[in-house]
Amino acid sequence: MSYRYPLDLQLFAGEKTEKATPKKRQDTRKKGQVAKSQELSGAVVLLASFLSLLMFGGFIKEHIVELFKDVFVNRLNEDVSIGNVMNMTMQYVVQILILLAPLFVTTIVVALVANVAQVGFMLSGETLKPKFSKLNPIKGFKNIFSVRSLVEFLKSIFKITVIGLLVYQTLSGALPEIGKLSEMNIEKTFHFVAGLTMNLGLKIGAALFAMAILDFLYQRYEFEKSIRMSKQDIKDEYKKMEGDPLIKGKIRERQRRMAMQRMMQEVPKADVVITNPTHFAVALKYDGSQMEAPQIVAKGQDFVALRIKEIAKENGVITMENRPLARALYQRGEIGDSIPADLFQAVAEVLAYVYKLKGKVK
Repeated sequence: MSYRYPLDLQLFAGEKTEKATPKKRQDTRKKGQVAKSQELSGAVVLLASFLSLLMFGGFIKEHIVELFKDVFVNRLNEDVSIGNVMNMTMQYVVQILILLAPLFVTTIVVALVANVAQVGFMLSGETLKPKFSKLNPIKGFKNIFSVRSLVEFLKSIFKITVIGLLVYQTLSGALPEIGKLSEMNIEKTFHFVAGLTMNLGLKIGAALFAMAILDFLYQRYEFEKSIRMSKQDIKDEYKKMEGDPLIKGKIRERQRRMAMQRMMQEVPKADVVITNPTHFAVALKYDGSQMEAPQIVAKGQDFVALRIKEIAKENGVITMENRPLARALYQRGEIGDSIPADLFQAVAEVLAYVYKLKGKVK
């Protein structure tokens, strides 16, 4: 049994049981993969179209009547010529565009809102790129008989069934009026047909919208399931975001070398180097016109301390041995910091001695 335990752990680590991380969601979104229901967009557009007809029906009716009136009253007596035909065509095109504008504008706006509400504002060219993997016949055959294809087939059957029941119910309820159509005039006939069509369209639109909401929930569930990650995937992603430890170590090492090089370049500018004498070395600089207190421009221990003393010797910087002061400055101060206040007196005495040796006055 002992040899199976690591294998079980490995299989468990490979199971995609964890929710997708924000980075995984962002990468998936860049590829154009989002939780979206095409049924919802279509249902909203259909419902919005019939609602627009219901709202702007009077406006559309008036313009249609005006168009026919213009044809029979004003156009029949005109001479048939290229100029008259072109002029009449342009006028009718403008009138038809005005007639259809409310319907088109409402439909386009609602379609945009429906898409943005599902996935937000998104532009991705990944879906337009050709993928030769889709030409794989084996994979295509598997997709045909997949669970998703079966669900889509059942959805289509259910949708057709619901629409068929609504059409049957609406038409069966209107059979008495349909039987009297031969006794109605043209205006009443058009009014009845328009009302029946509007009633049927609103019912179908509302039913499709309700089914589309359920489809959107299903699509979101399937999307969340498809982007799940295993524990190992999350660990790999974290390592990738943090970077390779080896590369990070090299970067830190290079940064240390650069910082060391900059520090060594400041040693020749120092006024004095205080040593331990072998374990610690601290270089101090003081400029009364720019500094309120002496500053530590370089410090080091062991090999670095030896290198600081060598550079100081090469550049004529005085080195003084003061074991307690060197240790205190090394432990309590950082490069670029002013010396601690309680060490002012000790450092001042050292600097005074150094300036006396150099013949300076500060």
